[in-house]
Amino acid sequence: MTTISPSILNCDIADLRGELTKIKAADYAHVDVMDNHFVPNLTWGLPVVEAVVNTGIIPVDAHLMIQNPDLWAPRYAEAGCASVTFHAEAAAAPLRLAKEIRRRGARVGLALNPATAIEPYIDVLGYFDMILCMTVEPGFGGQSFIDEVLPKIARTRSAIKNAGLDISIQVDGGISAKTIEKAADFGADVFVAGSAVFGAEDAAAQVELLRSLASKHTH
Repeated sequence: MTTISPSILNCDIADLRGELTKIKAADYAHVDVMDNHFVPNLTWGLPVVEAVVNTGIIPVDAHLMIQNPDLWAPRYAEAGCASVTFHAEAAAAPLRLAKEIRRRGARVGLALNPATAIEPYIDVLGYFDMILCMTVEPGFGGQSFIDEVLPKIARTRSAIKNAGLDISIQVDGGISAKTIEKAADFGADVFVAGSAVFGAEDAAAQVELLRSLASKHTH
């Protein structure tokens, strides 16, 4: 199943409710939490995410690009996020953290930077509901898709299939009408698009276009 999760990083934050309403036909609102430590950018934290959750407009897919997710990630689950993703590079005890997030009622995602391999995590895939393969270096919106990540997406999909698991593969970074089909071809089924959606004249129509393009290729 194809899942579209527009990133509100590129939206008009002065009209957050209006911007969320534009994408209400999507599956999730992808909220990028950056702390200016794990990545060189600062966005928003728990209060803003709680505010988005409390609008009730669309489920929240929280992507934590932060140091010390072991402390903070469970709080995002408690705040009502439908999905909470933390970075493998930042977590001290990723399996314990995954269990804590699930215990608080959220789906759990493990994010891998472009140069981080999937292989160390193949034997523990069952702890996660989603693997996020970053297709740009995390930190800023509007970057170009890194094609070299595609083989990792394929290896991840193969490992999931071989283990008989039902796990999503999310791609985040440079996703647009020009790149979404190849990402789906290699095994991705959850797509984060920021500037492609909020930079379009009609955000809702762009969501449906991306869904249509990806659905033709989703495994």
